[in-house]
Amino acid sequence: MKTILVVGGGYAGFYTAWKLEKKLRRDEAEVIVVDPRPYMTYQPFLPEVLAGSVEARHAAVSLRRHLRRSRLISGTVVKLEHAHRTATVLPTSGAPAFPVKYDIVVVTAGAVTRKIPIPGVAEQAIGMKHVEEAVAIRDRLLTNFDRASTLPPGPARRRLLTVTFVGGGFSGVEGFGELLSLASSLARRYPEIDPAELDFHLVEARDRILPEVTDGPGRWVVRALERRGGRVHLKAQVTSARDGRVVLSTGEAFDSDLIVWTVGNGANPMVRSHTDLPIDARGMLVVRADLRVGTDAEPVPDAWGAGDDAAVPDLAAPEPGAATVPNAQHAVRQGKLLASNLVASLRGRPLKQYKHHSLGTVATLGLGRGIFQFHRVVIKGLPAWLMHRGYHVLAVPSWERKVRVLAVWLTAALFGRDIVSLASVQHPRRAFINGGEPEPPAPATPPALTGADAPSNGVGSGLPGGGASSGSLAAGTSADGASSGRSNGGGVGPGPSHIGAAPESLDAGADAGLLGGGGGGGSESVGGEVVPTGHARSA
Repeated sequence: MKTILVVGGGYAGFYTAWKLEKKLRRDEAEVIVVDPRPYMTYQPFLPEVLAGSVEARHAAVSLRRHLRRSRLISGTVVKLEHAHRTATVLPTSGAPAFPVKYDIVVVTAGAVTRKIPIPGVAEQAIGMKHVEEAVAIRDRLLTNFDRASTLPPGPARRRLLTVTFVGGGFSGVEGFGELLSLASSLARRYPEIDPAELDFHLVEARDRILPEVTDGPGRWVVRALERRGGRVHLKAQVTSARDGRVVLSTGEAFDSDLIVWTVGNGANPMVRSHTDLPIDARGMLVVRADLRVGTDAEPVPDAWGAGDDAAVPDLAAPEPGAATVPNAQHAVRQGKLLASNLVASLRGRPLKQYKHHSLGTVATLGLGRGIFQFHRVVIKGLPAWLMHRGYHVLAVPSWERKVRVLAVWLTAALFGRDIVSLASVQHPRRAFINGGEPEPPAPATPPALTGADAPSNGVGSGLPGGGASSGSLAAGTSADGASSGRSNGGGVGPGPSHIGAAPESLDAGADAGLLGGGGGGGSESVGGEVVPTGHARSA
């Protein structure tokens, strides 16, 4: 009996293993899935997790609940030696790394959040690719409202009520719109806070946001966000975020207690640097249209790849040599086809090539607001928002998750969104240790640097099109005949939905993450280069 190793339990990995369990005979092969997280994140729901419209646990799909015949290893693949059919796994328990032998490998590690060496970003910013990040962003905003309500008007209070999203791709725009919707709703419950005190900034390096839609709908989104009190900074980059002092390349500067980083994806370092499988100049796995690793002239035996870490040829693109956009919609369809092709290869049957035509792009912009585009057809407002919700409740895996999400939406429609912050769960022993004694006051915030004083290394962020959210819906038929409708925009992770986005380049700069689960993504542009984001929704 052969051993099939699936590296990463994100979209592509989860669907590959799930479909393999259904297609393989029990004595045909054993499936092993390695991922540091016990769940697959449904990233298109992360913006709604920010806003409290979706329960955080409902955006996570349990691997053990659905992969009942697979062997699950909680850990990270840190090295892959295909020549010896061996993967080195570092377990999450902290135990030493150990080898895992296999006969066939499926590399679906996903991408990692792209990091730029801008002063203060690593210390201050929060990404938006995983559930825990979305929960932390929401809790920070709720806690800041509580803290601001006890302060007199002034710089400290203004800082707490200032939110900055860096990156105007699907992830950034969807997250920005949803969090702005939540903040506007919260302001009505805090009589001590004037809604005019809210200060929301969206920073984008290009001259437009949402690269997956055309210029007209993109401009409409900017106007819609600004009418609601948001500030959209186009052709601007973050040059420093030291001590929460955000300095832009335009000369503007402001203090912000909450900085959300949605500037796209970077190549997975394990795939880029710790495997003997072929990679391209961007650090992505070289994959054929049938999802086998290698080229048509030189296929690599017993190696398969899909998802955000793989350069899958886009046979539906008008230009030759294009690769599919790294987003959730492609990852899901590629995972399903990969499972079918892998089983077909074991049984000596012909393989199918991956080809998917986009049917549009859809994004949420906050409660009751959205945008959808398919060619020249543009739908705005409530109808687009309903399309966004309808598509994703159908797309999330398993009826159990669909029912749970629908139940939360129905409850919120009747009673409103929950506005309880659980930030205290990050310090579960604090109440026990303090024994009821008041907490000592936190040290004063260091003085903010002015724009002139703030150091800059010449690298700006607010990279064009950055985003960690999925934002495009797509519907079409993949090579295995599966059809669906959505696209997101991010890497292993969330934002508006995008359907059939153009291929984006994936940065292979210094990112510090190892191979883990991958998700869908959109695309962002950094310093003139377009890079995939974490959540464009495409189908």
